[in-house]
Amino acid sequence: MLEYFLVFLGAAIPWIEIMLVIPLGIIRGLSPVWVMILSFAGNMATIILLIIGFQQIKDWIERRNKKKGKGESKRRKQGEKIMNTYGLPVLALAGPILIGTHIAAFIGLVFGANKMTTLIWSAISIALWSLVFGILTAMGFDFFVSRT
Repeated sequence: MLEYFLVFLGAAIPWIEIMLVIPLGIIRGLSPVWVMILSFAGNMATIILLIIGFQQIKDWIERRNKKKGKGESKRRKQGEKIMNTYGLPVLALAGPILIGTHIAAFIGLVFGANKMTTLIWSAISIALWSLVFGILTAMGFDFFVSRT
């Protein structure tokens, strides 16, 4: 039971997320179905918290940047260009493998995406990638175990 809780917790932590937690849980011998479900739930829990607290986080970052005398960064301009070119769906779908789900959701919100739309696309992306990582790991692990 503790290992399943750790799967949930690991998936909730930015930069660890589903891409690492799902393969590790399955290789550890946990049920692939439960690993995928709990990873999805853990990752979504923190996405929901991010969306709820977005304005406070954004205000804090802006105050910090003003204090340091920073203007608009190159990264922000580049992020805005990506968001305007490809939109929230591509950002959300590519997020788990490129920059992480939390950062993808935050970037989308910073550049004007609706909170509910961000939540929906994040859920679709996390569900899709949970299935991909889970199925590929389970299939690959079965392949190697049955060969030895």
